[in-house]
Amino acid sequence: MIQKIFSYLIPIKIFKKKSARSKMIEVTWANGELVLDSENTNYSYGSLQRILRYGLRNIGYKAILDMDHILLLGVAGGSVVKTLVDEIEYKGKITGVEIDSDMIQIANDYFNLNKIKQLEIIIDDAFEFVLKTKNQYDLIIIDIFEDTKMPNFLFERFFSERVCSLLKDQGFVLFNTMILDEAHNVRNRKYIAEINSKLFSSKMLPRIEDHNELIIIEKVA
Repeated sequence: MIQKIFSYLIPIKIFKKKSARSKMIEVTWANGELVLDSENTNYSYGSLQRILRYGLRNIGYKAILDMDHILLLGVAGGSVVKTLVDEIEYKGKITGVEIDSDMIQIANDYFNLNKIKQLEIIIDDAFEFVLKTKNQYDLIIIDIFEDTKMPNFLFERFFSERVCSLLKDQGFVLFNTMILDEAHNVRNRKYIAEINSKLFSSKMLPRIEDHNELIIIEKVA
């Protein structure tokens, strides 16, 4: 495809849409791959896929292969789903929760997300879903952004405790956060400090991208 070849020289935008939830969404050929971006940041594939792959590798591909059910809060284009299914060859169930139906339509049209049979997509608010779900999960991936902003509820103790209560024993949370200023650094350290250390261990991974910091929580009891 000519666009793919030329994208090694210059990014080629092939789709643009204004979304009520995510403002502007763009699909672009960049360095030979399709990526999904918002106005100011990468949403799926590209650097975001590298970040979440790094987090999954830290948890361990072998451990992931033994898991039965993974919950993804924030789907966007589904790059982490592709990493799980295509690279790690994970065979269990994946439930993806995404508030923006426009985003899922784009993910289906351009990234074939609807062809992944083990994936169930639920259009819902992540906060509401976490309150309602009765399931327990081996891994919960939190990847929720509105352009470069992260909703405040993600860092509130009530939400983090509810998320941790949904983990099976030896389960993990992989939380992708954005750091744009010192206040965000303080926020992340406060979040880590509030995790119940008797039941859970938590750590921040060294950054591989300037503005993203991954937090991993493991249920040890």
